[in-house]
Amino acid sequence: MASFSSPDFIIIGGGTSGLVVADRLSEDASVTVLVLEAGQDLSADARVNVPGLWTTLLGSEADWHFRSVAQPGLNGRELSEPQGKGLGGSSAINGQAFIAPARADIDAWAAMGNPGWDWASLVPWYRKAYTLIPPADAATREHLGIDWINDDFRGTQGPIQVSFPGVIENPLCKAWIDAFRGRDEITTGDPFSGDSIGGYSNAATVDPATKTRSYSGSTHGLTILQRPNVRVLTGTTARKIMFEQSASGVRATGVHASVNGRDETFSASREVIVAAGVFNTPKLLELSGIGQKKLLEKLDIPVVLDLAGVGENLQDHLMTGVSYEVADGVVTADPLMRQEPDALVMAQKMYAESKAGPLTIGGMQSHAFMPLKHFDAAHLLAKCQPEPGDEDFCSVVGSIVEKPDECSGAWFLFLAQANLHEGGKSFVGSQLLPQNFASLGCSQSHPFSRGSTHITSADVDAPPQIDPRFFSHPADLEIMARHVQALETLRHSKALEPFFKPNGQRNHADAFNIGSLEGAKKYVLDTATTTYHTCGTAPMLPKDKGGVVDTRLIVYGTDNLRIVDASMFPLIPRGNIMSSVYGVAERAADIIKGSK
Repeated sequence: MASFSSPDFIIIGGGTSGLVVADRLSEDASVTVLVLEAGQDLSADARVNVPGLWTTLLGSEADWHFRSVAQPGLNGRELSEPQGKGLGGSSAINGQAFIAPARADIDAWAAMGNPGWDWASLVPWYRKAYTLIPPADAATREHLGIDWINDDFRGTQGPIQVSFPGVIENPLCKAWIDAFRGRDEITTGDPFSGDSIGGYSNAATVDPATKTRSYSGSTHGLTILQRPNVRVLTGTTARKIMFEQSASGVRATGVHASVNGRDETFSASREVIVAAGVFNTPKLLELSGIGQKKLLEKLDIPVVLDLAGVGENLQDHLMTGVSYEVADGVVTADPLMRQEPDALVMAQKMYAESKAGPLTIGGMQSHAFMPLKHFDAAHLLAKCQPEPGDEDFCSVVGSIVEKPDECSGAWFLFLAQANLHEGGKSFVGSQLLPQNFASLGCSQSHPFSRGSTHITSADVDAPPQIDPRFFSHPADLEIMARHVQALETLRHSKALEPFFKPNGQRNHADAFNIGSLEGAKKYVLDTATTTYHTCGTAPMLPKDKGGVVDTRLIVYGTDNLRIVDASMFPLIPRGNIMSSVYGVAERAADIIKGSK
């Protein structure tokens, strides 16, 4: 039996990335790993395992319940900022969409001062993370337009099972594909090739054999729980990282934590790896004395390292959408969302008996990466000057958005209503209308606005102050409003229009005004909400550019403290970040293995 009096590695956070690293490091039976997770083991929870129940986890005990401060750019609204709390982290509670970044996104990471972190270098680790399983029958592949899979980029051996949630029984999935074909905007290639724009049927982290969520907890987590050289402690909140001075800087020696209410200190013989998530990672660094000196001194926290980038560079995608009443006979998920008894019984019966029906599907099935037509991004950016200190960042983002073969927005189809006029509580909302709807949504793929997250107290139990500063850069509203206008055009496309009721209801009166730019801007300001893609708060950048970690993911000024989660992203990828979190974690594990 392995000894855990002083394990080789302590990993703070048993989430999406933390469990990957724990699994890969413990493949060597001589290596001991201790994982500290604040939440619980959710592996037997039906809300986690059944794909269609994911929205019931938001705001539950499996969520950290973070909220932003009031956002001036969103008419003073506060937004919920869900983060997974439990083994598997956010991969246990998200909508399961498995979306690829663009080559341009990851190449930008390298260009920002991170040699070796370009797209070509990262592809092997993306592929290592997952296995993509296309539909077995040709009819379904045709229905979903899946003719683009490129085996040079497809994951075939990874533990995360990825499949296509769309089914041949749903005509809207095919209508989405036909609409983009009719507009000559179908995907230009395999999204996982890094070089594609256009519409396609997206993949999701659902095991096609069992129709259950495939996530870090059910794959990597299950593996490490069976290894004698790994110890996983749930209900364990890290309160402070312990340090000692070394010849070259500062060395992390262990972690002070609360284990189900009992204080304990754990020692690490080699490294402490922080994978606590985009808000808790910078929070823990600051509580441990690593961060902006002025802030730490104000809170009477002894300064271990003055590192200005901690908690800065917060990035996220905003999204919104318009719900259009569907024509009579078009089946949507609205009755299920309204929890109508007959719909619930039928959905549960279909899932239990046949692993079929709406409960097999998570957040979305149909997706597109889109540039704006007839829009001069360079001209707009020339008029929208960045704030002091943001020049380099905005130049990188602008270099992507200005290209006609790169997207500035992501569009998606959601097969139910989305009531967004509830103070930004969620995309779904709780005040559901009696009619049935399909929603066309969009998010801004490459935002120019950045925010921050910082502690406001030395109290470990106090939540951080989260300020995304949405729309603080004026170009963001201009771009997003135009994507909302484009949704109206998409709704009237030849393939989609028959599925909507002529002159039908919409989710809100203002949704009828999005044809004009001013109407679209008002709609965005009133409805835009987070996509839960927050990242970047301990970025991999040169230290003088606001960086917190180097290209080995080691915190500047330390010998052996690493960060392996979405906090290290220097730039947000164009879509859902989960695939990139897995890819980074796989690479991080190999970096750590090679640093013995």
